[in-house]
Amino acid sequence: MCGRYAASRSPDDLVVEFEAVKAAGQQPLPADYNVAPTKDVYVVRQKKERDAEGAPTGGTHRELRAVRWGLVPGWAKDPSVGNRMLNARVESLGDKPAFKKAARSRRCLVPADGWYEWAKRLDSPTKQPYFITPEDGSILAFAGLWEVWGSGDDRLYTCTVVTAPAVGALQEIHERMPLVLPRDRWAAWLDPAREDVDALVEPTPPEVVEALELRPVSTAVNNVKNNGPELEARDDGVSRPADQPALF
Repeated sequence: MCGRYAASRSPDDLVVEFEAVKAAGQQPLPADYNVAPTKDVYVVRQKKERDAEGAPTGGTHRELRAVRWGLVPGWAKDPSVGNRMLNARVESLGDKPAFKKAARSRRCLVPADGWYEWAKRLDSPTKQPYFITPEDGSILAFAGLWEVWGSGDDRLYTCTVVTAPAVGALQEIHERMPLVLPRDRWAAWLDPAREDVDALVEPTPPEVVEALELRPVSTAVNNVKNNGPELEARDDGVSRPADQPALF
């Protein structure tokens, strides 16, 4: 699953990284080292272009937009349903009513520094948090879906993070992970003309997983009120029984 992650890049950096254009009229989001559900987050989507009269031109471009984390389908009676739509399991994208339309044509990328996951410990009932991030400091792009709810000035843009079975060493921490897309799959995932979802949701390549650091961090991240780069710092005080394999 993906219930907490970090996203500290500025919008200026993100538009360069993803070759996107900022959505008009939005204030920049601050760096967030403990992104929690229902917060505003950045996504990159493929936006259809319109002329001065509002008619589609047939062109598209990548747009960086701040949306709320927790998908709210257009048919929902109220936006509170988004509190339960934080993740979309890759196995049910084509079947679940809340996801299947968005999966066909409203896909997005969710930029992240890395994500947090909690592993069971043999020596304590308290789970050990890990920050999972590229060893080289590069950015991650989670596969996501976006939706718009309401109309006019009350329109609410939301997103969900697609999750898949964990790959490689990540299985030792949790059975699921965000579907991390390498750069060469970004364009296909964003293309609204690609409706063959099954062809787009192949597992994260092993080489991408092998390039991740599985970093033990402090339990301070457990509290959503805590924020700051110190949450990503390695906690060298982690104890581990001799029969528990190292995950880093």
